[in-house]
Parts: sequence; structure tokens; C-alpha cells
Amino acid sequence: MKNPLAAHPPWRQLLIVSIVLPLLIVLAVLAFAWPAARIQPRDVPIGVVGSTPGSQQLIEHLPSAEPGAFDFHLYADQATARSAIENRDMYGAFIVTQQHISVLEASAASPAVAQALATIGQQLDTQASQHAAGSGAAGQVPLSVDDVVPLPRDDPRGLVFSSSLLLLTICSILVAAAIGVMVRFRPAWRQLVALSVLSAIAGLGSYLIAQSFLSALPHQAVASWASLALTIMSISAATAGLIALIGVPGLGQAAALMVFVGNPFSGVTSAPELVPDAVNHVGQWLPSGAGANLLRAARPTSTATAPRNI
Repeated sequence: MKNPLAAHPPWRQLLIVSIVLPLLIVLAVLAFAWPAARIQPRDVPIGVVGSTPGSQQLIEHLPSAEPGAFDFHLYADQATARSAIENRDMYGAFIVTQQHISVLEASAASPAVAQALATIGQQLDTQASQHAAGSGAAGQVPLSVDDVVPLPRDDPRGLVFSSSLLLLTICSILVAAAIGVMVRFRPAWRQLVALSVLSAIAGLGSYLIAQSFLSALPHQAVASWASLALTIMSISAATAGLIALIGVPGLGQAAALMVFVGNPFSGVTSAPELVPDAVNHVGQWLPSGAGANLLRAARPTSTATAPRNI
């Protein structure tokens, strides 16, 4: 590959490299650190069951306490709310009555959102208990938290899922580099066939490691394998397309776009609704964000745990 700085004298090459490379490092750190430092709820879809006074008070007062944090949807009963959570329409739901407060969450959708909902439930329980004590009622208002779609028992924090996307992104770029730069399959249909086969095999290997060794994907084996394969395929195909369009420099552009833009902006470590509005849509449209959504969708949809009282 031709040195783009060959026309400059050595001192100028050193000057350019001393400016450009540190700048790239700073931008890379900023791309990963800024979204993580600005994580907070932004129009997170949450359900509220029933039209009791407690539910109405929740809908009226929580938005004023945290403006723009939640997008509330009213459900007639608990079964409908649970169905919405299992279908990934909602991240959770609240059931607030004078006698009991229930929080329905889905840690498999987002451990960060599930923790936030549990915290809000504890705050509601404290307020309800104080109100009950002030009105002369005896006892504390009980609180239960029901994880409708839980994370696997062997991966209770979802770390395997969140950490795997970056590795899949890097490996997918390497796959495209091997096919587009080293092997140079031509014409294009041969590249697509090669990428499809390699993505299917790599997805199967990733699933076997994630499940057989780590027990992080215990449900829906075919869907999990397909999600991993499609994630690898989408990233590697986009990278191969850039290489075919502009040559070897396309590999560097794809790496910068997928790793330093798509991955931190995808919300894989939290949720898309927790990432700043300026970048969350960018992350969702890139293959990394789409892959994160595929992997979330492949998780179990009907493995509710027993409610736990707090």
C-alpha cells in the first residue's frame, strides 16, 4: 500500500502523525465515553395497569419529577401489560393500588431499565407507606418486583450479551478484510456466498460458546444462532461493500464507522432509549445497533420468574 505521506519530508510526516493519531485516539475515547456518561431515561415506554388513583398519581407526578424520561401507556389488566412486555413493546409496567405496589420488569430487555423501574417502585412504596401511616392505616404497603423476561441465571447482569457485540463487530470486519482484500473473491456473488457461509459458521460457533460454555443463551437456539449470524453478515457485508467501492481505505472507514460509531451509539450496554437523542438513531441504523436489537429479540419471551417481595 502506497504511503500517503511519502511526498512530505520526514519532519512533516512526524508532525502530521503526531497531530492526527492523538486526535483519532481522543475522538475514539469521546465516542465511547460520552454516551456512557449521558445515560438516562428518554421516553422509555412503560405501562401502567388500571386507572386507580395510585396509577393516575404515578402518571401525573413522575413525568414532572423526571421530564421526558418515560412514555406511559395505560393497560386494562396485568395480563395485557405482561403480554406487551413479552412482545418487547414495553420495558416494564407498574401496578399501584392502596394495598399493594407491583413492578413488572424485563431484565433481558435492559438490566439498566429494570434497575431503574425497581428503584422507582421502592420510592413509590416508601411514599405509599408514609401516606398510609399519616392516615392512620397500620402496616407497610407491600412491594413486589416480577421479572417477566429475566436474564439467564448464569449471566444475571447481561455482561455476555453486552460484551459480545464489540467482539462480533471486530471479527466481522476481519472476515470482510480476509475475503475482500486477502482472498479477493470475484465477482460480487462469490463474495456474498463466502460471507454468508462464514457468517453462518461463525454465528454457530459464537452460539455454542455463549451457550455451551457460558450458558448465556439458554432459549430459542435457532433464533439466537440466526441473530448472531445475521449480525456478522450485516457488518461484514457493509465492510466488503466499502472495500469494493473505494479499495483498501474502505476497510479503515468501515472499522471507524462500525467500532467507534455504531458500537457505542447502539445502546447495547444499556438501552437505545438511554443513549443521548443526538446519536441513538445513528446507532440503531448502523449494523451494530441492528445486531444488538436482533440479539435482544432472540432472548426468551415467556420465562417469568416468581415475584419477589421487597
